[in-house]
Amino acid sequence: QLVESGGGLVQSGASLRLSCAASGSIFSIKHLGWYRQAPGKEREFLGSITAGGTTDYADSVKGRFTISRDKDKNVVYLQMNSLKPEDTAVYYCRGTWGGYIGPWGQGTQVTVSS
Repeated sequence: QLVESGGGLVQSGASLRLSCAASGSIFSIKHLGWYRQAPGKEREFLGSITAGGTTDYADSVKGRFTISRDKDKNVVYLQMNSLKPEDTAVYYCRGTWGGYIGPWGQGTQVTVSS
């Protein structure tokens, strides 16, 4: 249903754009959130976008990360700027369709070297 991609190894200060591709229309997704999980840590909420386009961000990434979407490609993006080594984690997207909460995907690994 949702597949993450775009991760990789980058240097500190670099930018990276992650993609969350939907099998259907992204406008059918009531709420889509981006999350990450670093080794040994709890999964962390980063931000979200609603079907109406309202975005919300965690304080930890506000101003550095931006969520956007491409309706023609049915993709939701997470643009990450000024990356830091502490941003190293597996990144996930997860969607809600009406009352149904979708499963966690495999995620995409982001590694930021110092």
